[in-house]
Amino acid sequence: MRRFLFALSLGLFAMPAAMAADPPPLAQYHARDGRADAWQGGVRMIPIKTPVGEFKVWTKRVGNNPRIKVLLLHGGPGATHEAFEAFDSFLPADGVEYYYYDQLGSYYSDQPDDPKLLTTDRFVEEVEQVRIALGLDKDNFYLLGHSWGGILAMEYALKHQDHLKGLVISNMVSSIPAYNKYASDVLMPELDPAALAELKQLDAARDYANPRFEELLIPHYEHHVLRRPISEWPEPVVRSFMKHLNKKVYVPMQGPSELGASGILADWDRTEDLSKITVPTLVIGARYDTMDPKYMEMMSEKLPKGDYLYLPNGSHCAFYDDQDAYFAGLLKFLHRVDDDAK
Repeated sequence: MRRFLFALSLGLFAMPAAMAADPPPLAQYHARDGRADAWQGGVRMIPIKTPVGEFKVWTKRVGNNPRIKVLLLHGGPGATHEAFEAFDSFLPADGVEYYYYDQLGSYYSDQPDDPKLLTTDRFVEEVEQVRIALGLDKDNFYLLGHSWGGILAMEYALKHQDHLKGLVISNMVSSIPAYNKYASDVLMPELDPAALAELKQLDAARDYANPRFEELLIPHYEHHVLRRPISEWPEPVVRSFMKHLNKKVYVPMQGPSELGASGILADWDRTEDLSKITVPTLVIGARYDTMDPKYMEMMSEKLPKGDYLYLPNGSHCAFYDDQDAYFAGLLKFLHRVDDDAK
């Protein structure tokens, strides 16, 4: 079959990630490679031009691989790269070079308070400026977007895929109306009826600062965002989504919660444009995701070079709660695309 479905029954996930391919020698992986970022431990503040002025965004390089360089687009919007720190436990052992990156408005980057900056087109141009500054191109450049980052990754590919070697859409559907329908038809009915009624009252009053609003959503977050009690959530996730989330970005674009979207992105839909993305693309979906896993599988079938990774134990943050399966599938995809390009 032209397309493949990664599954536990293949036995792939029992293998250590590093066995998927021979990594570069350790000295090569940690080589500075003539780059000036050694002084900053791989960190660079990259100047970004916008319609309202010039700002800086934070990036950090890990590793050195001339053929596989992954730029990570975090979720939110308005969260941070920090939730991706679990990648440190898997990608270095496999020799993959990757870049953390806080988008404009996020904690480690500049945080201008201007609604004119909150458009997908402007974020796409920001990613393109970051790509140029980092020297990434079609011979090595993989873009991985999670959640809102998946929206941004799709938009980037539709405009700049000539610079891409591969694309990963992690835990994101290509239609916000479809996301909202799934939330309404499947996720909301799972909530206690009294809790759902109170949530709707708070929403109607726009009383999002009320502590009850977040309290009532905890069962949803623990079942569909990251499948652990919130008291046990990994510290990088707590930093990214709780301590460092910029709600001046998140709320206008997404809305007040992860239970559907009601902000600027509410009408966003690129499903009919997926056939225009011709680079190898991996779509990652999970059984307990906030997004419909069958919809994400359908997306992979619309993509000319699409594959689907289904995670039977995962939720929206499947790189934590179905971790071994997530990274085994991701690394297999990265190396397969690289092998096909040789």
